[in-house]
Amino acid sequence: MLENWVVMPTCLPLIRRRCHTCASERFRANGKFRVNANHKLIDAWLLALCTVCGDTTKLTVLERLNVRSVQPELLDRLHDNDPGLAAELLQDPVVRRRNRIALDWDNAWRLDTGGSDHLDREVSDVIDVSVRFAARIPVRPVRLIAEGCGLSRAEVGRLITEGNLVSAIRLSGRLSGDFTFTLKR
Repeated sequence: MLENWVVMPTCLPLIRRRCHTCASERFRANGKFRVNANHKLIDAWLLALCTVCGDTTKLTVLERLNVRSVQPELLDRLHDNDPGLAAELLQDPVVRRRNRIALDWDNAWRLDTGGSDHLDREVSDVIDVSVRFAARIPVRPVRLIAEGCGLSRAEVGRLITEGNLVSAIRLSGRLSGDFTFTLKR
């Protein structure tokens, strides 16, 4: 029996960057953009607020680009303060590297198992699960499996050691891409 689980974002992740005012290391993006045009050149920033003091920081999205080289749809989304665009840009490795930021996904995602209940099954059942990520959220597979199956992480570790939980990928460490696993109960 194949089940499909989805790791879904519930809100924008926190941005890990040092605040120059209060030395906090967390900013919250609210999906607001600032766009500035100087003659034929355009700059755009994603605004984020410090979670402690409320100071604003600007994350560079576009820098000194010719206005004609920017897609009109992107300009419309910037002017409309599109929260979906903010989510896309925060996950863009180029934007993160340019602004020297990291993302903190704690409490910003949930696991949707489709309402399946694994505890009512018989002991001999084999469960095949396909886990899909709706966004690039780095999560430990052991944590996902424990949460999805209603087990402790230690129990999941024991199942891996005994060979009752197998996958083509390494289940230790963090993962942000789709994977499958088989659980023998």
